[in-house]
This record gives sequence, C-alpha cells and structure tokens, in this order.
Amino acid sequence: MSQDSGRAMLLVVHTGRPDAVHTGRIVAGRLRTAGVTVRTLKSEADDLRLPDATVLPASQRAAEGAEMVLVIGGDGTLLRAAELARPAGTPLLGVNLGHVGFLAETEPDVLVDAVHHVLAGTYCVERRMTIDVTVRQNGSVTATTWALNEATVEKAARERMLDLVTEVDGRPLSRWGCDGVVFATPTGSTAYAFSAGGPVVWPDVEALLLVPISAHALFAGPMVVSPESVLAAEVIGATGGQGEKSGAVLWCDGRRTADLPPGARVEVRRGAQPVLLARLRGSAGLGVAGPGVVGPGGAAQDDAGQEGPGADVGASFTDRLVAKFGLPVAGWRGRGEARQDAAARVRDEEPAGDA
Repeated sequence: MSQDSGRAMLLVVHTGRPDAVHTGRIVAGRLRTAGVTVRTLKSEADDLRLPDATVLPASQRAAEGAEMVLVIGGDGTLLRAAELARPAGTPLLGVNLGHVGFLAETEPDVLVDAVHHVLAGTYCVERRMTIDVTVRQNGSVTATTWALNEATVEKAARERMLDLVTEVDGRPLSRWGCDGVVFATPTGSTAYAFSAGGPVVWPDVEALLLVPISAHALFAGPMVVSPESVLAAEVIGATGGQGEKSGAVLWCDGRRTADLPPGARVEVRRGAQPVLLARLRGSAGLGVAGPGVVGPGGAAQDDAGQEGPGADVGASFTDRLVAKFGLPVAGWRGRGEARQDAAARVRDEEPAGDA
C-alpha cells in the first residue's frame, strides 16, 4: 500500500449481488494501493469485508469531505447513494452492473481504466437538475422531499382510478381520471417518465416534465415546461364502486414516499441543490477537467476555464442512447472523424451483460 495521499472516497455497493461485491473489493484494493482512504457504509461492511476501510453510518457524514462516491451496482444503487452525496456536494461515479444504467458512467469491462482516471483526476463533473417536492394538506405542509429522476403521484388502490387536477404556475391545467402523473427532470426522462410515454430530454436541457399515466382524456399528452415553473397536482381521490374515496401515494425516485389523502396537494419545483455526476468520457472519449471543475450551468471546463472535451454532454448522451437501446444507426455518414470517434464510444458503452 502506498503512503496515505490524504484523499478519501466512499464506496457504495449493491451487496445483494456477488459480482458487485467482487467488483467493489477490486476497486477498494486499487484505491488503497494508491494511498486513498476507502470509506464504506456500516450496512455493507460485513459483506465487503475490507479490513482497511473506514466504516461509517449511512448518512450525509459518510460523503462529507470525500472526493467522490463510487457506486457499484445499477441506477437504483446510484439513487440510494445520491441521498448521501447530494447534501455533501460530493460527485458520484457509477459502475453499471444493472440493466440499462443511464446514470452509471462506466462498465465492469473498462473498470481498470475508470479507476485509473479517477486516481489521476481526469474527469469532469456534471450538475444534474433535481426537483424539490412539497406536500400540503388543508394549507399546512405535511412533507418535504426531493428527487433526481422523478416524483410520481400514483393511485393507492390498484382497482380504482385516481381523480386529480394538475396545475402549472398557479393556473389549473386539466383534471384527469388516471393511474397517476409523473413530474420528472431531464435526467429522469429516460426512467419512469419514458415508460409512461414521455419524451427523452438531453440532460443538459433545463426543463420540467409533466407526464400523465394512462389518463382517460383526449388532452393527456406529456408536457415540457420551463425549469422555473411550479407544477402541482391536487388529489380529488380514487372513486370506488360505492362512491367512497381513497387517496394516492407519492413516490420520489422509487425510494421516498408519502401518503396523499383526498384533498392533498403536491407541489414540484426546481431543486435548490443539484446532484453532481462524475463523467470520464466526453466528445473526445475522456473528460480532461480536474475533480469538481464545472462551468456555468454545469458545463465542464479545463484548467484554463475553457470548455473541454468533457463538456460535450450531448454527444455522450446520444452515444449512451444508441448503446443502451441498441438503436439502428447503419447508414449514418456524418463527418469521417466524427463517425470513427462515435463508433469507438459505442463500443466502450456496450453493456457487459444483463443483470
């Protein structure tokens, strides 16, 4: 093990998967060899069995002062880690062992290179927009929470239709009988909102999405509104066969929940604090900005303050879409050098396997 470098990184692992535990041990070993202090969560320590690791409870303190949170698992594991990293202002980098992995940056087959670039500080950081969510009942605030991907208002009773009214900037938009409604960020546009028929929005676009779920109405398409707008949904209730009313349930990123009785109001606005995602690749294949270097609005910059290769979020996301969904691009010509670069990036992005 090298001399202590004074650097520290938090490791968050999906310990329910043996391959994730194995990958986590490899990453931890390489970090310790480089003199980096490895932190692990108390709930994961027994499974990881890292003798040199600093064990901390799963709280904001675990990520405070850490250079990065390294996440081994799928997007669900990264969303769990974001609860620790966001309040600490620490960037996350995910190693994808899940199915699609839009949030995760790298795959196990290029893990060695990924750890090398993390240790060398050759990565950039994206600011991902979040949403703040407030629940009111009879004018009083009953819950506050946040989301990176989406906040959904869903019917609580499977056999009943949810009756609700949506609102944009203090004005009523439409009343729907539906299964629910999704309020999503651009980052969440490839998650639940996409499954509900919403558009794919590139992550560097600033906007809020409102997507009804199976609404029984002619006007019930997905909507994209200003990031400064305030969206709301008021729960009228779900009507049963005898006319009784049942409420709804709020879910944020599939992790944080709150009950919504009839009359409850959910308000969604742009989050006050973003989530930071570390990126190793940009238009030139790898980001070159140092740790934590971000430009205005989240654009990555090099040490001279100019936008570097890691700033090309759009191109990287396009390649990610093509690779993750296996989109047909045969016949595309483009510019010769761009075509070669894109082909190389798609090969790098191909999932290592289904899990």
